[in-house]
Amino acid sequence: MSSRIAHRFSLAIDRDVLRAGVVAFSACALSAGLVYVGYFVHVWRVARNAPCAPEQGDCVLLFGKNAPRGRIDRDFAARLDRTVSLWRQAPPRGLVLLGGGAIGERSEAEVARDGLYARGFARDIPLQMELQSRDTLQNLRNARDLLGARMRTRVTLLSNRYHLARCALFARQLGYDWELCAAEARLRLGPATLWRLAGEAAYVCWIDLGTRWARLTGNRRMLERVT
Repeated sequence: MSSRIAHRFSLAIDRDVLRAGVVAFSACALSAGLVYVGYFVHVWRVARNAPCAPEQGDCVLLFGKNAPRGRIDRDFAARLDRTVSLWRQAPPRGLVLLGGGAIGERSEAEVARDGLYARGFARDIPLQMELQSRDTLQNLRNARDLLGARMRTRVTLLSNRYHLARCALFARQLGYDWELCAAEARLRLGPATLWRLAGEAAYVCWIDLGTRWARLTGNRRMLERVT
């Protein structure tokens, strides 16, 4: 079993994660699916409307993506291409590459760094790497520790359009001052994109309703997981 699958399995059997899932499923079932539709529309709107350039961000957080054996897929390549484009147009002050990896393989952050250099990214541009995380929440939690005092400045969250609603949700819960930056120039709807948006909507629904339930019931343990 790969470390990525093992991580997902550990989340799937976690009692807090399961409790949040029950809350989200119940809300969707009792509303005849309208709650889920609302989250799908939200994820789609974020994906459609996200800008392609920072407005005020002082530091870019580039989300990694699973890259088995260092292979960069089309979505990951789009993130790297957008990062290079930003630095050529109006370089922010900082860059943090996010993402760990399986034992014995390069981390997602290291793959991103090498991919940037292969695209002509200047090697003297200062960047930081977060090498331990295995999901988006861990990405942002570890980056918060890495940034320290710089957390007070606005950060730019750079990822694929379908992924940005999840990034925004966790950034808000973790106390970031954030803005979004989409890797793609525009949202291209097709079967694969719609499938990803549907999955992201389910995930955002699960986490958001679970967090709201934890606040309502005063479950500090659950809140500490996502804040």
